[in-house]
Amino acid sequence: MASKVYFTRTITPEKVVEMFDMLHKELPGKVALKVHSGEMGNQNFLRPEFWKPMFDHVGGTIVETNTAYGGSRATTDVHLKTLEDHHWTMFPTEILDSEGPDDVLEIPNGRKIKQNFVGKNMKKYDSMLVLSHFKGHAMGGFGGALKQLSIGVASAHGKANIHGAGHPDKMWQTNQDDFLESMADAAGSVIEFFKGNIAYINVMKNLSVDCDCDGHASAPCMHDIGILASVDPIAIDQACVDLVYGSDDPGKPALIERIESRHGIHTIEAAVEHGYGSREYELIEVK
Repeated sequence: MASKVYFTRTITPEKVVEMFDMLHKELPGKVALKVHSGEMGNQNFLRPEFWKPMFDHVGGTIVETNTAYGGSRATTDVHLKTLEDHHWTMFPTEILDSEGPDDVLEIPNGRKIKQNFVGKNMKKYDSMLVLSHFKGHAMGGFGGALKQLSIGVASAHGKANIHGAGHPDKMWQTNQDDFLESMADAAGSVIEFFKGNIAYINVMKNLSVDCDCDGHASAPCMHDIGILASVDPIAIDQACVDLVYGSDDPGKPALIERIESRHGIHTIEAAVEHGYGSREYELIEVK
Protein backbone atom coordinates (compact mmCIF):
# COMPACT_ATOMS: atom_id res chain seq x y z
CA MET A 1 0.00 0.00 0.00
CA ALA A 2 1.30 3.45 -0.90
CA SER A 3 2.24 5.67 2.05
CA LYS A 4 0.97 9.23 2.27
CA VAL A 5 3.55 11.98 1.93
CA TYR A 6 2.34 15.56 2.31
CA PHE A 7 4.22 18.21 0.34
CA THR A 8 4.19 21.98 0.12
CA ARG A 9 6.39 24.32 -1.89
CA THR A 10 6.01 27.02 0.77
CA ILE A 11 8.89 26.98 3.24
CA THR A 12 8.14 28.88 6.43
CA PRO A 13 8.32 27.92 10.11
CA GLU A 14 4.54 28.14 10.33
CA LYS A 15 4.13 25.82 7.35
CA VAL A 16 6.18 23.15 9.14
CA VAL A 17 3.53 23.10 11.87
CA GLU A 18 0.73 22.89 9.32
CA MET A 19 2.40 19.97 7.57
CA PHE A 20 2.86 18.11 10.85
CA ASP A 21 -0.80 18.60 11.69
CA MET A 22 -1.75 17.03 8.35
CA LEU A 23 -0.42 13.73 9.70
CA HIS A 24 -2.90 13.56 12.60
CA LYS A 25 -0.15 11.70 14.45
CA GLU A 26 -0.14 11.68 18.23
CA LEU A 27 3.30 11.68 19.83
CA PRO A 28 2.68 10.38 23.34
CA GLY A 29 4.58 11.01 26.54
CA LYS A 30 7.93 12.75 26.54
CA VAL A 31 8.88 13.80 23.00
CA ALA A 32 12.40 13.92 21.58
CA LEU A 33 12.81 16.35 18.66
CA LYS A 34 15.81 15.10 16.67
CA VAL A 35 17.55 17.88 14.75
CA HIS A 36 20.94 18.41 13.16
CA SER A 37 22.55 21.12 15.27
CA GLY A 38 25.19 21.97 12.63
CA GLU A 39 28.98 21.79 12.70
CA MET A 40 30.72 25.08 13.50
CA GLY A 41 31.37 26.86 10.21
CA ASN A 42 28.45 25.23 8.39
CA GLN A 43 26.22 27.83 6.76
CA ASN A 44 23.42 25.58 5.52
CA PHE A 45 21.88 23.95 8.61
CA LEU A 46 18.36 24.99 9.59
CA ARG A 47 18.53 27.38 12.50
CA PRO A 48 16.65 26.90 15.77
CA GLU A 49 14.52 29.94 14.95
CA PHE A 50 13.18 28.05 11.95
CA TRP A 51 12.07 25.14 14.14
CA LYS A 52 10.73 27.26 17.04
CA PRO A 53 7.02 27.22 16.04
CA MET A 54 7.23 23.44 15.64
CA PHE A 55 8.82 23.11 19.06
CA ASP A 56 6.22 25.40 20.62
CA HIS A 57 3.50 23.28 19.04
CA VAL A 58 4.80 19.90 20.20
CA GLY A 59 6.94 20.67 23.23
CA GLY A 60 9.53 18.15 24.34
CA THR A 61 13.31 18.33 24.14
CA ILE A 62 15.75 19.01 21.30
CA VAL A 63 18.08 16.00 21.18
CA GLU A 64 21.44 15.43 19.53
CA THR A 65 24.35 12.97 19.73
CA ASN A 66 28.11 13.30 19.67
CA THR A 67 30.06 12.59 16.50
CA ALA A 68 32.63 9.86 15.88
CA TYR A 69 35.24 12.20 14.41
CA GLY A 70 36.91 15.46 15.35
CA GLY A 71 35.21 18.81 15.24
CA SER A 72 32.88 20.97 17.26
CA ARG A 73 30.47 18.17 18.28
CA ALA A 74 32.90 15.32 19.02
CA THR A 75 32.73 15.45 22.82
CA THR A 76 29.98 16.48 25.18
CA ASP A 77 31.85 19.60 26.34
CA VAL A 78 32.49 21.03 22.89
CA HIS A 79 29.08 19.92 21.63
CA LEU A 80 27.36 21.80 24.44
CA LYS A 81 29.35 24.89 23.47
CA THR A 82 28.26 24.46 19.83
CA LEU A 83 24.62 24.09 20.88
CA GLU A 84 24.95 27.36 22.77
CA ASP A 85 26.78 29.16 19.95
CA HIS A 86 24.10 28.04 17.47
CA HIS A 87 21.34 29.20 19.87
CA TRP A 88 19.78 25.77 20.39
CA THR A 89 19.77 26.46 24.11
CA MET A 90 16.69 28.61 23.61
CA PHE A 91 15.01 25.18 23.99
CA PRO A 92 15.45 22.37 26.48
CA THR A 93 18.28 20.35 24.93
CA GLU A 94 19.96 17.03 25.63
CA ILE A 95 22.89 15.13 24.16
CA LEU A 96 21.66 11.56 24.29
CA ASP A 97 25.12 10.04 24.71
CA SER A 98 26.47 12.74 26.99
CA GLU A 99 27.59 10.09 29.45
CA GLY A 100 28.07 6.34 29.14
CA PRO A 101 27.51 3.52 28.99
CA ASP A 102 25.49 3.25 25.78
CA ASP A 103 22.28 1.30 25.53
CA VAL A 104 22.26 -1.51 22.99
CA LEU A 105 19.36 -2.05 20.58
CA GLU A 106 19.34 -5.58 19.23
CA ILE A 107 18.82 -6.07 15.48
CA PRO A 108 18.20 -9.82 15.05
CA ASN A 109 17.46 -9.44 11.33
CA GLY A 110 20.22 -6.94 10.60
CA ARG A 111 21.97 -7.46 7.27
CA LYS A 112 25.28 -6.01 8.43
CA ILE A 113 24.96 -5.09 12.11
CA LYS A 114 23.15 -7.01 14.82
CA GLN A 115 23.36 -4.28 17.44
CA ASN A 116 22.90 -0.51 17.42
CA PHE A 117 24.53 1.60 20.13
CA VAL A 118 22.57 4.63 21.31
CA GLY A 119 22.96 7.06 24.17
CA LYS A 120 21.39 5.79 27.37
CA ASN A 121 19.41 9.03 27.69
CA MET A 122 17.18 7.96 24.81
CA LYS A 123 15.22 5.70 27.14
CA LYS A 124 13.81 8.83 28.81
CA TYR A 125 11.63 9.45 25.74
CA ASP A 126 8.37 7.88 24.61
CA SER A 127 8.20 9.29 21.08
CA MET A 128 10.29 11.14 18.53
CA LEU A 129 9.76 13.84 15.93
CA VAL A 130 12.51 13.59 13.31
CA LEU A 131 13.19 17.06 11.87
CA SER A 132 15.48 16.56 8.89
CA HIS A 133 17.24 18.98 6.60
CA PHE A 134 17.31 17.07 3.32
CA LYS A 135 20.57 17.65 1.42
CA GLY A 136 23.57 15.78 0.07
CA HIS A 137 25.96 13.76 2.21
CA ALA A 138 29.64 12.96 1.63
CA MET A 139 29.25 9.34 2.73
CA GLY A 140 25.57 8.46 2.31
CA GLY A 141 24.90 10.38 -0.90
CA PHE A 142 21.99 12.19 0.72
CA GLY A 143 20.77 12.85 4.23
CA GLY A 144 17.12 12.72 5.22
CA ALA A 145 14.94 10.80 7.64
CA LEU A 146 16.81 7.48 7.37
CA LYS A 147 20.15 9.16 8.00
CA GLN A 148 18.72 10.96 11.04
CA LEU A 149 17.32 7.69 12.44
CA SER A 150 20.62 5.88 11.99
CA ILE A 151 23.88 7.80 12.33
CA GLY A 152 21.89 10.78 13.58
CA VAL A 153 20.55 8.95 16.63
CA ALA A 154 23.46 6.58 17.26
CA SER A 155 26.00 7.41 19.94
CA ALA A 156 29.56 8.30 18.95
CA HIS A 157 30.51 4.63 19.25
CA GLY A 158 27.33 3.65 17.45
CA LYS A 159 28.21 5.93 14.54
CA ALA A 160 31.60 4.26 14.22
CA ASN A 161 29.90 0.86 14.36
CA ILE A 162 27.48 1.82 11.55
CA HIS A 163 30.21 3.36 9.39
CA GLY A 164 32.33 0.25 9.89
CA ALA A 165 29.42 -2.16 9.30
CA GLY A 166 29.98 -3.76 12.70
CA HIS A 167 33.71 -3.01 12.87
CA PRO A 168 34.03 0.40 14.52
CA ASP A 169 37.83 0.32 14.25
CA LYS A 170 37.43 0.24 10.46
CA MET A 171 34.83 2.97 10.11
CA TRP A 172 36.44 4.61 7.08
CA GLN A 173 37.49 1.39 5.36
CA THR A 174 34.26 -0.55 4.93
CA ASN A 175 32.53 -1.41 1.66
CA GLN A 176 30.12 1.38 0.68
CA ASP A 177 27.01 -0.79 0.35
CA ASP A 178 27.80 -2.43 3.69
CA PHE A 179 27.76 1.01 5.31
CA LEU A 180 24.46 1.91 3.66
CA GLU A 181 22.89 -1.40 4.72
CA SER A 182 24.14 -0.78 8.26
CA MET A 183 22.32 2.56 8.24
CA ALA A 184 19.12 0.78 7.22
CA ASP A 185 19.65 -1.79 10.00
CA ALA A 186 20.19 0.92 12.62
CA ALA A 187 17.22 3.01 11.51
CA GLY A 188 14.91 0.03 11.95
CA SER A 189 16.12 -0.52 15.51
CA VAL A 190 15.18 3.05 16.49
CA ILE A 191 11.72 2.67 14.95
CA GLU A 192 11.29 -0.54 16.93
CA PHE A 193 12.46 1.19 20.11
CA PHE A 194 9.76 3.85 19.81
CA LYS A 195 7.14 1.29 18.74
CA GLY A 196 6.14 3.43 15.78
CA ASN A 197 5.62 6.59 17.83
CA ILE A 198 7.62 8.67 15.33
CA ALA A 199 6.77 11.29 12.72
CA TYR A 200 9.00 12.78 10.05
CA ILE A 201 9.47 16.24 8.55
CA ASN A 202 11.96 16.74 5.68
CA VAL A 203 12.80 20.30 4.62
CA MET A 204 14.32 20.66 1.14
CA LYS A 205 16.06 24.00 1.66
CA ASN A 206 19.71 25.06 1.28
CA LEU A 207 20.28 22.08 -1.01
CA SER A 208 24.02 21.60 -0.86
CA VAL A 209 25.84 18.43 -1.89
CA ASP A 210 27.33 18.44 1.61
CA CYS A 211 25.90 17.57 4.99
CA ASP A 212 25.41 19.94 7.91
CA CYS A 213 28.23 18.00 9.62
CA ASP A 214 30.69 19.66 7.22
CA GLY A 215 32.23 22.84 8.60
CA HIS A 216 33.29 23.83 5.08
CA ALA A 217 30.21 22.79 3.13
CA SER A 218 29.60 23.76 -0.47
CA ALA A 219 27.02 26.44 -1.14
CA PRO A 220 23.56 25.21 -2.17
CA CYS A 221 23.52 23.97 -5.77
CA MET A 222 19.73 24.05 -6.23
CA HIS A 223 16.85 26.33 -5.38
CA ASP A 224 14.69 25.37 -2.39
CA ILE A 225 11.97 22.79 -3.16
CA GLY A 226 9.64 22.50 -0.16
CA ILE A 227 8.57 20.72 3.03
CA LEU A 228 7.45 17.09 3.27
CA ALA A 229 5.75 15.25 6.12
CA SER A 230 4.98 11.56 6.61
CA VAL A 231 4.86 8.74 9.13
CA ASP A 232 6.92 6.60 6.72
CA PRO A 233 10.68 7.38 6.71
CA ILE A 234 11.31 5.42 3.53
CA ALA A 235 8.52 7.07 1.56
CA ILE A 236 9.49 10.59 2.62
CA ASP A 237 13.12 10.09 1.61
CA GLN A 238 12.11 8.46 -1.69
CA ALA A 239 9.81 11.41 -2.41
CA CYS A 240 12.64 13.87 -1.75
CA VAL A 241 14.98 12.01 -4.10
CA ASP A 242 12.27 11.94 -6.76
CA LEU A 243 11.67 15.68 -6.38
CA VAL A 244 15.37 16.31 -6.99
CA TYR A 245 15.39 14.15 -10.12
CA GLY A 246 12.12 15.65 -11.33
CA SER A 247 13.22 19.25 -10.82
CA ASP A 248 13.98 21.54 -13.76
CA ASP A 249 16.65 23.29 -11.68
CA PRO A 250 19.89 23.60 -13.67
CA GLY A 251 21.91 22.86 -10.53
CA LYS A 252 20.46 19.42 -9.91
CA PRO A 253 23.23 17.44 -11.70
CA ALA A 254 25.62 18.19 -8.81
CA LEU A 255 23.28 16.75 -6.18
CA ILE A 256 22.34 13.80 -8.40
CA GLU A 257 26.03 13.06 -8.94
CA ARG A 258 26.58 13.08 -5.17
CA ILE A 259 23.66 10.67 -4.63
CA GLU A 260 24.63 8.31 -7.45
CA SER A 261 28.39 8.30 -6.82
CA ARG A 262 27.71 7.10 -3.25
CA HIS A 263 24.93 4.68 -4.37
CA GLY A 264 22.72 6.56 -1.94
CA ILE A 265 19.48 4.95 -3.09
CA HIS A 266 20.73 1.65 -1.66
CA THR A 267 19.91 2.82 1.87
CA ILE A 268 16.27 3.03 0.78
CA GLU A 269 16.49 -0.34 -0.96
CA ALA A 270 17.91 -1.98 2.15
CA ALA A 271 15.38 -0.29 4.43
CA VAL A 272 12.49 -1.67 2.38
CA GLU A 273 13.72 -5.20 3.05
CA HIS A 274 13.23 -4.57 6.77
CA GLY A 275 9.57 -3.76 6.16
CA TYR A 276 9.30 -0.52 8.12
CA GLY A 277 8.11 1.52 5.15
CA SER A 278 7.46 1.62 1.44
CA ARG A 279 8.99 3.23 -1.63
CA GLU A 280 5.48 3.54 -3.00
CA TYR A 281 3.84 6.77 -1.92
CA GLU A 282 1.01 9.15 -2.66
CA LEU A 283 2.33 12.70 -2.84
CA ILE A 284 -0.37 15.03 -1.53
CA GLU A 285 0.44 18.63 -2.40
CA VAL A 286 -0.69 21.29 0.05
CA LYS A 287 -0.89 24.91 -1.09
